[in-house]
Amino acid sequence: MTDDQTPEKHASGAPWRNFYGRLKGKGLRDSQVGYLNEDLAALSPGAVSWEDNPDRTPLDIEALFGGKPLWLEVGFGGGEHMVHQAVQNPDVGIIGCEPYINGVAMLLGKLRKAGAKNVAIHPGDARDMFDVLPEASVERAFLLYPDPWPKKRHHRRRFVTPEHLDPLARVLKPGAIFRVATDIEDYVRQTLEQMMARDDFEWLADGPEDWRTSWPDWISTRYEQKALREGRTPHYLTFKKL
Repeated sequence: MTDDQTPEKHASGAPWRNFYGRLKGKGLRDSQVGYLNEDLAALSPGAVSWEDNPDRTPLDIEALFGGKPLWLEVGFGGGEHMVHQAVQNPDVGIIGCEPYINGVAMLLGKLRKAGAKNVAIHPGDARDMFDVLPEASVERAFLLYPDPWPKKRHHRRRFVTPEHLDPLARVLKPGAIFRVATDIEDYVRQTLEQMMARDDFEWLADGPEDWRTSWPDWISTRYEQKALREGRTPHYLTFKKL
């Protein structure tokens, strides 16, 4: 399928969505296998996959989190930030999406230690989650150190393209906050080009310090620490849904 062709669909009705990231890395430790087997199913947000929800029935967020405000983290990596936010904000519910199973296992281990109960995990593509989240249901979304896809021919694979931003905009409430952190200057460029071209988001920045300084409730992740060790500069971009 070429980029200008109409996307094909699976027999189930699911759109054909290419996925380019890693799904699994080196072997999991026995403890991590245990986390996946014992904890993951209980933290499901509901039927997200096309196999389990071919009609794309919206999730019952009220039942999931008891009416708490909903936050969403796209690609939570090893889960440091998600656990931090869950512990610091017990009055919100947080859904995390991450297809990399090693990262899911790491998050589950951290959740056991932290004891946070206000989270749900989708171990898969965030685009499938966007399908089933109710419109205007999310009050805050995070995209933190996403895969940079540095080669120019791969820039269309980045999250900050209409394929992802359009459904994200649909599920964000008016006034919702969308945070993006990256150490890749070209990712900053593409993010700003895409977001500033839209009429449904506002960039909340008055001067350089607004994107050079981390958010007050920020916790530096292992990806950020690696970037700092390698001499790259983090950028913190904040957008508001209009």
